[in-house]
Amino acid sequence: MTDQNSVKPLRLGLFENAQANDSGTATWRHPDNGRYLFDKLEYWRDTARMVEDAGFDFLFLADAWGWADVAGERPDICSVEGLDLPRLDPAIILAALIPETTRLGLVATGSTLLEPPYSFARRMATLDILSGGRIGWNVVTTGTADTAVQGFGVPMVGHDERYLMADDFMQVVYKLWEQAWEEGALERDKSGRFADPSKVHRIAHDGPYFRSHGYGNTSRSPQGTPVLFQAGASPAGREFGGKHGEAIFVGSGSVEQLRAHSTAIREEAVKNGRAASDVKIMSAFAAIVGSTEEEAQRKYAEVADAQNPDVTVASYAWFTGLDLSAYAPSTPMAELSTELSQTQVARFADKTVGDVLGDWHAHGVGARPIVGTPEQVADRMIELADGADLDGFLFAPVIPPASTVDFIEHVLPILKERGAIVEPPAEPQSLRERLIGTPTPALADTHTGSQYRRTMSRV
Repeated sequence: MTDQNSVKPLRLGLFENAQANDSGTATWRHPDNGRYLFDKLEYWRDTARMVEDAGFDFLFLADAWGWADVAGERPDICSVEGLDLPRLDPAIILAALIPETTRLGLVATGSTLLEPPYSFARRMATLDILSGGRIGWNVVTTGTADTAVQGFGVPMVGHDERYLMADDFMQVVYKLWEQAWEEGALERDKSGRFADPSKVHRIAHDGPYFRSHGYGNTSRSPQGTPVLFQAGASPAGREFGGKHGEAIFVGSGSVEQLRAHSTAIREEAVKNGRAASDVKIMSAFAAIVGSTEEEAQRKYAEVADAQNPDVTVASYAWFTGLDLSAYAPSTPMAELSTELSQTQVARFADKTVGDVLGDWHAHGVGARPIVGTPEQVADRMIELADGADLDGFLFAPVIPPASTVDFIEHVLPILKERGAIVEPPAEPQSLRERLIGTPTPALADTHTGSQYRRTMSRV
């Protein structure tokens, strides 16, 4: 039993995906899976209300533009099992959830490779304005880029260069969110003026990848810049996260592995003039909960039985561009390379192709679930948080929404009793205040994006 006095409060988000399956698995056939109706608003409304009532800090909607591709074709198994397509636009789902929630943070993934920064900045600012400052952006450079660029008709960009492109993208949106409209620019005075022209500014950006000159399409939103989420285990990804990220996602693993990730990310933050505590590090986490270990193991076996093993090769190719069926099972993964998601190759560096196919069938890109009783799951979460210097967890349901319901009903009360999860404040806060702990909804002064707010010029 963990000493309650030594437990630090943890942040909690729910990982979801606006498609039937996610994380490279295909569990839609499981009798308790309700997300096969992902294109019904009722599913998202019920999910958002459930996690808000439970005290989660945010709902996170992942996204991708690409699809599985093996030898230049999308395998039929992808359509049969709903592996990768169809999917919905997460930003529109979040817009529909704004009036259904009052405190819950709403986070959407957006690509710096495929989205024009000018229109993207307006979309996110609109969501932040309408939600009263509850929006976050998961910044991605698009791991499924090889097929996504085909759909957009744009050139492919290499892995590390995509982070250089993302940095340029960030400069544009910082200027639009932080510099174009000052706080208080809108007056709405029918006897005077609608906006103060001295607080409205023209931006100028001529970067290596993006160019933008003109005025921001929206006024300043409550947070200015949405809360910035990021994940990336490569050196380029960690460097980007240390500079821009406010909440950083890391994968699952042992205490030692997660501690190494946490240390590396916090070191990058310090290199960028920030405090190590300025970034909140959250680990992916999944659980299969049973009243006994035997029941939990039975439920886990049912998850594997619900999946078609033929989907595995296509699934891994979707995330990495690598067709593992073209290699002998004994091939060391260390011999393979990709320009797509290097995280999903590096994590198996000491494995063979055969090992990966077996592991991927079990849980895909997602976290290997903790299988056990509520007490065992809670113990493991606290052990990981304390040992790996984590600030919270991104809970990924193995079977949505059943796994989420199990976690809320059986594990969450234990975490609350031990002081690991605290009740949200009575008054609604911005997502940045609630999750990052800033005194106001704005970016911290130590964050690189704040320089655009401070050095505003009168144009």
